[in-house]
Amino acid sequence: MNVADKLKSLRAIMAENKVYAIIIPSSDPHQSEYVAAHWQERAWISGFTGSAGTVAITQKHAGLWTDSRYFIQGEMELKGTSVVLHKMINQFSAPWIDFLVDELPSGSTVAINGLMFSKSAVDSMKSTLSASNMNLLHRLDLVSQAWADRPALSMETVTLHETKYAGKSIDQKLSSIRVEMQNSGADHHLITALDDLCWTFNIRGKDVDYNPVAIAYAVIAKNDAHLFIHPGKLSKAASEALKTNHVTIHHYDDIIGFLNQLESGKSILTDPNLCSATLYEAINAKIITGTSIPKGLKAIKNVIECGHIRNVMKKDGAALAHTFYWLENALHNKEIVKETDVAHQLIANRSKQKYYHNESFGAIVGYRENGAIIHYHPEPETCKTIMPEGILLVDSGGQYCDGTTDITRTFTLGTPSDEEKKAYTVILQGMVALSKAKFPEGTMGVQLDTFARQYLWKEGMNYGHGTGHGVGFFMNVHEPPQGFAPNVAERGKTVHLPGMLSSNEPGFYKEGAFGMRIENLILCVPSATPGFLEFETVTLYPFEHALIDKSRLSKAEIQWINDYHKKVYAQISPLLKGDEKAWFKEKCRKI
Repeated sequence: MNVADKLKSLRAIMAENKVYAIIIPSSDPHQSEYVAAHWQERAWISGFTGSAGTVAITQKHAGLWTDSRYFIQGEMELKGTSVVLHKMINQFSAPWIDFLVDELPSGSTVAINGLMFSKSAVDSMKSTLSASNMNLLHRLDLVSQAWADRPALSMETVTLHETKYAGKSIDQKLSSIRVEMQNSGADHHLITALDDLCWTFNIRGKDVDYNPVAIAYAVIAKNDAHLFIHPGKLSKAASEALKTNHVTIHHYDDIIGFLNQLESGKSILTDPNLCSATLYEAINAKIITGTSIPKGLKAIKNVIECGHIRNVMKKDGAALAHTFYWLENALHNKEIVKETDVAHQLIANRSKQKYYHNESFGAIVGYRENGAIIHYHPEPETCKTIMPEGILLVDSGGQYCDGTTDITRTFTLGTPSDEEKKAYTVILQGMVALSKAKFPEGTMGVQLDTFARQYLWKEGMNYGHGTGHGVGFFMNVHEPPQGFAPNVAERGKTVHLPGMLSSNEPGFYKEGAFGMRIENLILCVPSATPGFLEFETVTLYPFEHALIDKSRLSKAEIQWINDYHKKVYAQISPLLKGDEKAWFKEKCRKI
């Protein structure tokens, strides 16, 4: 079925159910950013494959609302369909609700699947619609009626993430959660986010592309715990470890019945921003609303994890060196190199590194104007051939047992223009400024975000995405709550604490011409000054000399870059040999 056929089928089902509109999100029942194929409803109905966006469909209109990261991609993927792109200025608002209020007559019924929306989101939509005399039905799964060939859920084996990598045992993590439960007065804690529960039980899966998570739910009690997962998925080691820690295994589909049967006199803590409306309404016990406890605990990497992170960056940096050495030689020898070839080389070279599992996201390899598509991913049928000229942006990462990586580098493959050098240099200045930041305890991401933008702003330039996000440990590459953003949404309002690992990735994008971004991962650590914190840069790969306008840099910036390059060479060069090592030494020279 093409998009037109899917819309026709869904609209017929809507008419049968006397529904005026349906809203289809990007998420799944666990409010995940990246979702299993089984739940990719928005991508199925619209053809838009970006990780963020919401579709609203009436009998006369089908619209996709997404933010500036996906404007170009949205226009490309929706071309030739009747789905209209609606550009969101504020990615944290819900303009599709306002659209429906304006378009639909009073008394209209809007339908959603309550499993796919958080309790908080449903309450907000109900409030807005009811104010205009409209009704929200949140227990209708109309998409499943139209999607006949929906993919099945994964049955991949779920394995144990050993304590030698995780740094803390299952028992230690459960004890930490129970301390916070006691502080909240909760008898139980419902965990719905996949990364939260996989961290809690030291398990890893393959149920979602790139994110090593398993599809499950969990309920932690004072003396035991319950994991809801499809039977037969747990490896022997994982099953035994859970049993040892008094974790009872239930079928994934039994979660609603379990919540129904909780004692009404008991209390349960859950996060209304992560718990679906359907699960929330199934709870029989007294509900205490609060933030998911594991989300805050796992954001602070322990000493063992930090040691692994520093080591995994060496391996990852060596894999990048192998890839970009190959690329330069291939272009020099006039070989045909496509964007997809670079992506494949990154996988091949990372896979040679010890403990590698897979990519942490689909590599962004954007040549020339494709680099301006912020979340661009090359496909064999449409990707560009890379020539020895122009700008190339490469954003990639790996999942290893001992850490998760995410790095972006921008290269010039010929002689850069003054405009390109200016753009790269002010981006680099911003990245260095944030890397060098020294700030008092209690500082939030929104306060630090400006460090990275200030040099672009001086030139009347900016970028539409956040400056950085939290990063997991052999876990989701986008891990809340912390990061750097120019607003007070979660990423912006979260206080940075020692042990938090975040990306630092300012950029600039000129539509139709080029895209540039420079990204390192930085670890929050205590400063030598009491009461202050700073960042340790852990990513290891040199910057692009040919794109740096040294005249724009201060002595302190030059010193930081030179010190960084010296560190990079010292850490990576032992993993390189011969001509490649000599080539890398030149890349790490002083500016």
